Amino acid sequence: MPVFPIRLESKDDLSRMIRSIGADPRSDAFFRPKAGLLFFFVPDADFRAAAFIKQELLSRGGDAVVNRGVINATAERSDVLLFGNEGQIDSLIRKLDFLHCWGLDEIRSALERARKGAATRRWTLPLPGRRFLELGDTPVIMGIMNLTPDSFHPESRVSGERAAERAAEMLTQGAAIIDIGAESTRPGSEPVSAKEELDRLLPALRAVRNALPGAILSVDTYKGDVARAAIRCGADIINDISGFGLDPDILDAVAESEVPYILSHIRGTPKDMQQNPHYDHLLHEMLVSFDEKLDILAKKGVLQDRILLDPGIGFGKRLEDNLGILRQIDAFTCFGRPLCVGHSRKGFIARSLQSDAPEDRTAGTQAVTAYCAMRGVSILRVHDIRENAATIAMIGKIREASL
Repeated sequence: MPVFPIRLESKDDLSRMIRSIGADPRSDAFFRPKAGLLFFFVPDADFRAAAFIKQELLSRGGDAVVNRGVINATAERSDVLLFGNEGQIDSLIRKLDFLHCWGLDEIRSALERARKGAATRRWTLPLPGRRFLELGDTPVIMGIMNLTPDSFHPESRVSGERAAERAAEMLTQGAAIIDIGAESTRPGSEPVSAKEELDRLLPALRAVRNALPGAILSVDTYKGDVARAAIRCGADIINDISGFGLDPDILDAVAESEVPYILSHIRGTPKDMQQNPHYDHLLHEMLVSFDEKLDILAKKGVLQDRILLDPGIGFGKRLEDNLGILRQIDAFTCFGRPLCVGHSRKGFIARSLQSDAPEDRTAGTQAVTAYCAMRGVSILRVHDIRENAATIAMIGKIREASL
């Protein structure tokens, strides 16, 4: 059961959460003055655990929102929104270490992981050839290079002959990582064979690696055989949009190679993922999925310090899902791994701004880039490198400014 940090930016946000949990609406007046602290969300707790957490936090000066039925035991389960300052949350975690009933063991473990994850903002990922990818408070740009004839943004398409030249341009414009893909995974796209993907990918990948031996190269693939061949040809990172759901063999390929792996969330396949996707509890379902898949990766021998998480914007998500994920992007820090967001020019931007033309999505893309930069996302995967690099740099200047 993942416990996750949740972002409540206003007192109205707190009021909506109080109503959602089913607390007595009159309690709104007591909770509102406590807004602005650290918030963590515990889904579906035993009512006795919920009551215990609330009382322990109250004794420390914090508090928790629980269902109104917790007090008189008419609700057997309750979501819990707990909040307090750092010292109060840490003190609660220490107290829970002595409790072994009502699911408090599991809550303590998940809360401790979420607390540490939310506080972690720097990572060092080992790459082949004794190199490292340093990630910190300022996101790095992952530039998109498509070796496909049908990717949704034509300007991102590059012929194999021009791949090395384009990669050099991307680095000059501000990319830290070049993400090379040879199969389109846009909504409705048809899969291609491993042979066709390799025929497109390998000559370009070799050319880029030979021309730019120090560049960090990611390969966008979900196939195990393609991943193995790409790693042999110089790929540093495997970016799997399928979360190993389309070809489980990619797990072995990544475990064998020890290269960093981007684990993404998706519902369905690229061909059918946008055919009426539905979630009952979006964040909870996504976080449970990540939790389960991280456990599978660990059992396969993939070290946690080589894993990055991508919430999969646009991959089996409705407009409101994509916006909700971005609004609560902090929730995905609960696993303590760096986040990668691929939002560039996607359809949710067009629908949000009521503009169908892909060329009109630049400003919306940069707005999301700015938001993610403020929220601590580590990698932003984009088409327009120069513009998004400038957006990130400007956010950095504002954050560094002193009064």
